[in-house]
Amino acid sequence: KDCSVKIRWGMEGMMEAAAETDAQILVTAIVGMMGIRPTIAAMKAGKHIALANKETLVTAGHIIMPLAQEEQVDILPVDSEHSAIFQSLNGEKGNKIDKILLTASGGPFRGKTRAELASIRLEDALHHPNWSMGKKITIDSATLVNKGLEVMEAKWLFGVDPDKIQVIVHPQSVIHSMVQYEDGAIIAQLGTPDMRLPIQYALYYPQRRPLSGKRLDFFELGNLTFEKPDTDTFPGLKLAYEAMKRGGNIPTAFNAANERAVAKYLNRKINFLDIPEIVEACMENCRFLEHPSVDEILDTEKAAYEFIEGRW
Repeated sequence: KDCSVKIRWGMEGMMEAAAETDAQILVTAIVGMMGIRPTIAAMKAGKHIALANKETLVTAGHIIMPLAQEEQVDILPVDSEHSAIFQSLNGEKGNKIDKILLTASGGPFRGKTRAELASIRLEDALHHPNWSMGKKITIDSATLVNKGLEVMEAKWLFGVDPDKIQVIVHPQSVIHSMVQYEDGAIIAQLGTPDMRLPIQYALYYPQRRPLSGKRLDFFELGNLTFEKPDTDTFPGLKLAYEAMKRGGNIPTAFNAANERAVAKYLNRKINFLDIPEIVEACMENCRFLEHPSVDEILDTEKAAYEFIEGRW
């Protein structure tokens, strides 16, 4: 009652909704590269961004981060790993980072061989050991592509060279990520696998608010274990580092190819091991652009989709 309602749709509607509200902070949680334009619209309207759409930075970080400085808006991470890094950097301004230690659960197939992965069922791939997530990101976790996307996101968020971002498999998902400084000291953020904490931290930053839920019990926890990622069995992470090294619109090709490959896998049109092969082929086929505009990013996405549909 007495409430004005506007109905908007499509990209123009999303951009209008992102820019026109009175809110000081906007949560960008649109899946995929569709999040780029609404995020830019919100930033130009002076709104801080609680970023839950990693593809925006993966593909357009070279546009988004300079714009954030220009508009003097904050980009606050919602991903648990990036929130952990952000929290570990608090109070350390001016201190030199030696490396970022980005933790990964290893997914449901940690320890399996390629021969075993060849006969993996979709139902098994959709069962994550620690987190309850959507289908696409659950498959990305199983292939380690999600961790590759997170490395790309961390590069832009924290201005760190990819060579200084190390992925560590930590099956318990208790240490959400760490920062090592030049003196060797490591600061980490620990907690139970509960996405409410990083979401709340982004929304209320710099304040901490009460949050109900299970607390971490070290006596109950027992051991924390760590492993190197197996990039031979799970090449998605290795391909992500390659995409970052090549730069330009190659991360867009990586992301777009993975999106389409995962969709085909979810529809049972390809096998699990086909996903990284499709991504690699699409990266090799991509026409390189060093400083792509938003339009060129979206054109690269379209070209990747067309390439995949023509071959698979």
